[in-house]
Amino acid sequence: MEMKTEFAYPPPMLHSLPDTLPDQGSIRIELHEGIPVMRASFYVQERVETLLEKHRESGLSGSETEELDQYEEMDDYLSFLNRIVRNLYKFRG
Repeated sequence: MEMKTEFAYPPPMLHSLPDTLPDQGSIRIELHEGIPVMRASFYVQERVETLLEKHRESGLSGSETEELDQYEEMDDYLSFLNRIVRNLYKFRG
């Protein structure tokens, strides 16, 4: 029997990843109530904070704006995956 999955809205798309992502350790997994949750690494969080602070203080270059947009896209995607995992655990029983 084939299982068909339908989404109420289309899943987010990742068009590209920031060039500043480290080769390893971009995402970490934490457990919350026994459910795995994917989060950006501390390096990624610090980079986003640096870009946001620069944006507030002096503005970003075009490449920095693109980088920040890519991190936002990545965050949206991780949030989507986390919702799927949370719902699978919630409805598995």
